[in-house]
Amino acid sequence: MSSAIMESQTTDIRSIHLTFSSAEDVHGGLDSAVKELIEAAVEDGNCGIRVTRLEPGAYTVALDDSVPFGETYEDIAA
Repeated sequence: MSSAIMESQTTDIRSIHLTFSSAEDVHGGLDSAVKELIEAAVEDGNCGIRVTRLEPGAYTVALDDSVPFGETYEDIAA
């Protein structure tokens, strides 16, 4: 059985940290987090969304002022 853990890093939902125990869960979990932050991005109106792979199975999805509104960028942390 696989599982995904989604936890908000802040109370204003500008950032969501996700950890996955199974590769099959990554796409759906990230998709859900991006959809949740789209609502916050629309309210803000000045930022896009950045998805960062921190390490295998660990990601952060966050509103980012350096990403144009309406866009989503992907990064891998070094």
